[in-house]
Amino acid sequence: MSKMGISVLDSYRSAQIFECLGLGSDVIGTCFTGTTSTLGGLTLDDLATEVLEQHAEAFPVAGADGEVSLPALASPGIIKWRKGGEFHDMSKPVVDALHDVLGLGRAPTTAPFRLDGAGVSTEVDGTTAALLRTAAAEGRTELYERFSATVHARPAAYPRDFLVPHNPAGPIPLDEVEPVEAITRRFSTGAMSHGALSAEAHETLAAALNMIGGKANSGEGGEDPARFRTRWTALDLDCRMKQVASGRFGVTPEYLANAHLLQIKIAQGSKPGEGGQIPGHKVTEEIARLRHTTPGVTLISPPPHHDIYSIEDLAQLIFDLKQVNPEALVDVKLVAAAGIGTIAAGVVKALADSIHISGNDGGTGASPLSSIQHAGLPWELGLAEVQQSLRHNRLRGRVKLRVDGGFKTGHDVLVAALLGADEYSFGTAALFAEGCIMARACHRDTCPVGIATQRLDLREKFAGTPEMVAAYLTMVAEEVRRLLAELGVASLDEAIGRVDLLSRRPGLTGKAERIDVTPLLHDPGVGERRFTGRVAIQDPRSELGDRVFGDALETIFFGGITEFTYPITNADRTVGARIGGAVGLEFGEEDPPGLARLRFSGSAGQSFGAFTSRGVELVLDGEANDYVGKGLGGGRIVIRPPADDAGDPVLVGNTVLYGATGGELFVAGRAGERFAVRNSGATAVVEGTGDHACEYMTGGTVVVLGPTGHNIGAGMSGGECFVHDPRGEVLARVNRQLVEARRPDGGQLTRVRALVEEHATVTGSRRAQALLTDWEVAAESFWRIGPKTEMDRVASPGVAGATAD
Repeated sequence: MSKMGISVLDSYRSAQIFECLGLGSDVIGTCFTGTTSTLGGLTLDDLATEVLEQHAEAFPVAGADGEVSLPALASPGIIKWRKGGEFHDMSKPVVDALHDVLGLGRAPTTAPFRLDGAGVSTEVDGTTAALLRTAAAEGRTELYERFSATVHARPAAYPRDFLVPHNPAGPIPLDEVEPVEAITRRFSTGAMSHGALSAEAHETLAAALNMIGGKANSGEGGEDPARFRTRWTALDLDCRMKQVASGRFGVTPEYLANAHLLQIKIAQGSKPGEGGQIPGHKVTEEIARLRHTTPGVTLISPPPHHDIYSIEDLAQLIFDLKQVNPEALVDVKLVAAAGIGTIAAGVVKALADSIHISGNDGGTGASPLSSIQHAGLPWELGLAEVQQSLRHNRLRGRVKLRVDGGFKTGHDVLVAALLGADEYSFGTAALFAEGCIMARACHRDTCPVGIATQRLDLREKFAGTPEMVAAYLTMVAEEVRRLLAELGVASLDEAIGRVDLLSRRPGLTGKAERIDVTPLLHDPGVGERRFTGRVAIQDPRSELGDRVFGDALETIFFGGITEFTYPITNADRTVGARIGGAVGLEFGEEDPPGLARLRFSGSAGQSFGAFTSRGVELVLDGEANDYVGKGLGGGRIVIRPPADDAGDPVLVGNTVLYGATGGELFVAGRAGERFAVRNSGATAVVEGTGDHACEYMTGGTVVVLGPTGHNIGAGMSGGECFVHDPRGEVLARVNRQLVEARRPDGGQLTRVRALVEEHATVTGSRRAQALLTDWEVAAESFWRIGPKTEMDRVASPGVAGATAD
């Protein structure tokens, strides 16, 4: 239920929140009326036959002598591959064949490269790397072809296995086909985070993709800023594609400003409907520092983005990201599902530059078994629907389509191109190319080859090199070239969207014979079939934001203090983000030389002060819409009512300080719902909040001087919230199974008073001044709310506060 966002049982019953894969129309009509089953499949008779076969195997009939020979109980290999058991795409023979290609287990291995303390790349002896660089020339191509043949000897398991390219015109010479470099630049890695993977494994993937001109995806969780400084060096460890996920872990102005492509992860194919997660034993000091969280505490991202509840909200986030980094393209990651075509059309209209369609394969071994087995669909279904919908709506030419989900060979790439994809991501296969042996221990932190672990003793065993991954992807590209030549086309651009060059694979028998791939091969006959170029409206600008950038940049970069004043209206969105990105790019998390005080009067539009950095102070006399201080990385935002305000105003909207990692916010009025959701380090004072304040907080301090809504601190794993509660309402508004409310001790009250004094000074708040006038009485009405597991650890030494329990 939670995966689908359903909270009430009545909304779940008979909702049919699923689709069918491999079931025919008679089954659907009888049992699942109205449910989507795109490819058709088994009949009721087929299902009955299978059940009876399994029953006969479990309960054999007695022989002529009357004896019944009971079968030995053996694992069918559903969870883990077993010889003779259930078919697994990534079986031991496939993994062994790929390792043979790369010489793993036979050639001398090298120690992993690392970054030294200064962030300078250090390379080591490259015996294996030298072998791999010349792999194709020295016969490795034959081993690769054996690997590809092993992969495609599998039974028909994916929709692409039912499809074969055909060439009505005849082949062309290989030397007429575009070079390998033109193909590898379309490759990327799947979104696997530094945290799920070790630093060495994550850096190896980045270096490999940079070698071949592709894009490594940082995954959710941020990236060590030291890696940004290796860009364009001999060993470039910077991930060109940086992800913005629902937890906003590691998303700082510096991180965003250093991206070539920013990916908004709406969902992931291996577990659609769930947020990313990393177990506490993998959250080391290093991982906690990058994610702005607490070491040892499990991190689970919320299923939705709390600033995306509509396609308009998505358009706003895309706009935000294009302000903080005007040079970056913005990608939206969706998962294959029925109806994705309509969603994709909305994403294009929200001005995204590309759409990523994720299939059900993958998950770095850390997805729940129920999701791996029963959630998600193959990318072929999603890609075909998106391609057809965008062409029908004449939107296809504006965006690139990228797909992931079980890519291993050039055949996978070619089928994806013919179905409409411009780019292709490799996840699990890329891990195998750097030494993964599929121990399935990713979530346990016991990976024996040092890839999916944070344990130093295991990380020392990592023997992968960038050249291994680069060699593998280069051989995939070489196979794509050969297949293009056989198909009679000279480039992937000529092949993209050519469904007329695909046909049903002949000779399919048994259950495979029931599958109908016709819906995948429909050609709308209108619109572009591939990306042809962006349009001007895909570069939206905030006019006031650009003006602020031009006025303040020199002072912040070169020193001094200046002040500027501007009128502002609700059409002025994301003011402050561009200057925040520029400061983050130049100074990172260090203080710049100067300070710009920017004063505004009026009603600010959405995302006022989003992604603001150090060296900037925004003061607004008026009010602001949703998402104030989103991703705040530093600086200060002050919002106070106009002089003629009648009192007790609501000054900011919903989802304020979402994903903030630093800085300060003072609001002399109330806020809407989800104030400081996923706050990781900002300090805030506000005079009232709606429901779900401080949800999913992992750091920072929030002081609430007025009434609050329900569900305060839900999902908190760090940080603290102080609430002034003279009416005694707080205890009924917290879930004490998750968080604890205590009276603050003397040291904590001292900190609270300092923040209230600062709030009174910068906002002129009458409420704050009244509390300070009789502080001894006011102090008795404060509660401190924090996660149960952290309350004792962060309490002031030697003093115990009274608990609400």
